[in-house]
Amino acid sequence: MTGATAPAALAHDRDRDRDDHRHDDRALIALISRMSLEEKVGQVFVTRCYGHSATAPDQQDVDANLRDFGVRNAAELIERYHVGGIIYFAWAHNTRSPHQIADLSNGIQRAGLAQATGLPLLVSTDQEHGIVCRVGEPATLLPGAMALGAGGSAADAHQAAVLAGGELAALGIRQNYAPVADVNVNPANPVIGVRSFGSDPAAVATMVAAQVKGYQRGGVAATAKHFPGHGDTAVDSHVGLPTVTHTQAQWEAVDAPPFRAAIAAGIDSIMTAHIVLPAFDPSGDPATLSHPILTGLLRERLGYDGVVVTDALDMQGVRTKYGDDRAPVLALKAGVDQLLNAPDLPLAWNAVLAAVRGGELTEARLDESVLRILRLKARLGLFEDPYVDEAEVDRVVGTRAHLARADRIAERTTTLLVNEDGFLPVGRRRHGKVLVVGADPASPSGTTGPPTTTLAGALTELGFTARALSTGIAPTDALIEQAVAAAAGQDLVVVGTYNLSATSPQRTLLARLVATGVPVVTIALRNPYDVAWTSGQRATLAAYSWTDVELRAAVRVLAGRAEPRGKLPVPVQRADDPTRVLYPVGHGLRYRR
Repeated sequence: MTGATAPAALAHDRDRDRDDHRHDDRALIALISRMSLEEKVGQVFVTRCYGHSATAPDQQDVDANLRDFGVRNAAELIERYHVGGIIYFAWAHNTRSPHQIADLSNGIQRAGLAQATGLPLLVSTDQEHGIVCRVGEPATLLPGAMALGAGGSAADAHQAAVLAGGELAALGIRQNYAPVADVNVNPANPVIGVRSFGSDPAAVATMVAAQVKGYQRGGVAATAKHFPGHGDTAVDSHVGLPTVTHTQAQWEAVDAPPFRAAIAAGIDSIMTAHIVLPAFDPSGDPATLSHPILTGLLRERLGYDGVVVTDALDMQGVRTKYGDDRAPVLALKAGVDQLLNAPDLPLAWNAVLAAVRGGELTEARLDESVLRILRLKARLGLFEDPYVDEAEVDRVVGTRAHLARADRIAERTTTLLVNEDGFLPVGRRRHGKVLVVGADPASPSGTTGPPTTTLAGALTELGFTARALSTGIAPTDALIEQAVAAAAGQDLVVVGTYNLSATSPQRTLLARLVATGVPVVTIALRNPYDVAWTSGQRATLAAYSWTDVELRAAVRVLAGRAEPRGKLPVPVQRADDPTRVLYPVGHGLRYRR
């Protein structure tokens, strides 16, 4: 297992590589027969680990590892618990820079191969792009799902995934928890929203299939999530346990198509949802722990025999009914293979071990999951060569060609929702002085923004004289007065809105700015639904995320350097009567030249 396979080569012919690395199950079964019970238990766990290095993390990360796991670093964690995978988070200090990430990945693999039964690990992360990104700049950041849904191009969705997958593979991240296969039919959904491709099941299915093939061609295992569907919830499963009231017929019509499409496309893994779906399981158990849903519905009815991974086990949705020692055992009994980010790994690991020793879980059932996991690792080529060539990182990650491609894809997603009297596009002669105000939500990756600064900078690059003033998600009266004063003498005010509601102070800010008489253009930084809560502006653009690539694209559209091509992938209901549609799916204005 020495040497290195160039990530670019992995991305070059993903389909051929998957065939070349398809191990005979007999060899994997023989390998499993030589594993100890503790090693088998370890394989089903995917855990966080603190630090930028597998062997020499900073002291604060040593302390965090000792607190959570009783070990100092990732290498010791792998030695003690034999875990099958590690998930990277920015907050765990795993993703500081491309070369650091590649070095961490190689260190993790060295630790895995140093065990009594040397096994490669499956390194994973959530790199959905848009509003969920764990790996930031200088890696290429791309439009998120709803933006791609607005672009409506399966080719762009596929190309984005190939590019993203290739960069992750170059860093040693070989399982990506994307794409989101949820159909966002609830505008009030607090956790999915713009992470979904849209509200039309067929359109979402098309985009999901395109991204599954793209990621896997790029060299990573794709993960469709969150089965059986998280698109019609009003509760965030991070903080509660949502119930989806769809009938079986509604589930087949709305929720099932993207997952069926993912399976048909050869999806490597599917992530569960911490939601209750009474139509298929009236017990009140979350789907993650439901045998009728994961085995009866996913494996038997949909015919899926790939890896099933839980959503994070530290989320409240899976902890509401059962303790942290029971949830991992019940998940395996339900049909899960990978247990993701248990809040107390020692407790969970020992609970699964005890369940097998005590007969609640058979070792044969555990072997089924271990086989699926090892089969996936074999298909990814990790048994032949788990390492990445750090010399290749600069030739693959965040290249000029990749960044330019991301910009072009983003331009095709920006949606023009309102354009009174053809106000847009604007030019420097009549609207050269621009004030940019609005919300500045934290960067999804910690490496971009803030949005007002990004928007002002992009306008300045196009020759405008632009000034940024951050007024926040909940602007105070003092900030509103400051913005109104700053608007004096300006030719244009651009307002970035974020998750507007009936009581949002951002609406007061907008009304006061409109009252100055200076033309106002709004950009919905996240949800396109914001437009229903606005009035008086000359134009509105939907960016679907506040990452730099999408904001730069919005500015190029605003200034006429690019045409608005996006179309709403979700309907926008009226604020005063949610039963009526203000802008339907497919709405998107064009410039009259």
